[in-house]
Amino acid sequence: MFKNLVTDVFFDLDHTLWDFEKNSALTFQKILAENSVNVELNDFLRVYIPINFEFWKLYREGKISKSDLRFQRLKITFDKLGYSISNELIDVLSDQYIEHLSSYNHLFPNATEVLDYLKPHYKLHIITNGFQEIQHKKLRSSNIHNYFEHIINSEMAGVKKPNPIIFRLALEKAKVQPHKSLMIGDSLEADIMGARSVGLHTLHFNANNEPKHEYCDMIHDLSEIKSYL
Repeated sequence: MFKNLVTDVFFDLDHTLWDFEKNSALTFQKILAENSVNVELNDFLRVYIPINFEFWKLYREGKISKSDLRFQRLKITFDKLGYSISNELIDVLSDQYIEHLSSYNHLFPNATEVLDYLKPHYKLHIITNGFQEIQHKKLRSSNIHNYFEHIINSEMAGVKKPNPIIFRLALEKAKVQPHKSLMIGDSLEADIMGARSVGLHTLHFNANNEPKHEYCDMIHDLSEIKSYL
């Protein structure tokens, strides 16, 4: 579908190539145990995951700071679980979470296979809202950093997806026109709507079981990319 149209493919990282939820769960398993926080991991994640999702939305919209995101998502989770914990320990957990998260390297199924397939034929890039200090570590620990020519993050751009500025910066860095570019990501709001606002082609990797929509095609396994490129 896009084979003769695009020269450059832009990927989101978290929830698209890098299996954020799996790596995040392993990180929490480690740091909660090491700090003797006696909550069941599954109970913690059940409460934390939707809270984290909402706080990332607020962060994308510029309504909260990075430090507020890191602290409040944990504070509210423990409050909802009814678990008594000091602010100091929350700060420790927040720092350790960032420190250890990038040491886990699980990718979504078929991620490396698809990158191997694409690399000889397209220029590949990353556009991510993730924190600059750990996104490069994630790419290196999962051994996919060499696939990508440019890695654009929100701290570099000064704005977050879906703001069109970050997509324009990515196009400028890659020296490519939007009609020759494809964005692949998991978030309808941040990746698909953001990329479409500046004229990129889009493909929605539905990692979050979002409902069908009319904006672009939706895939459920990264191997399906091969049928488009």
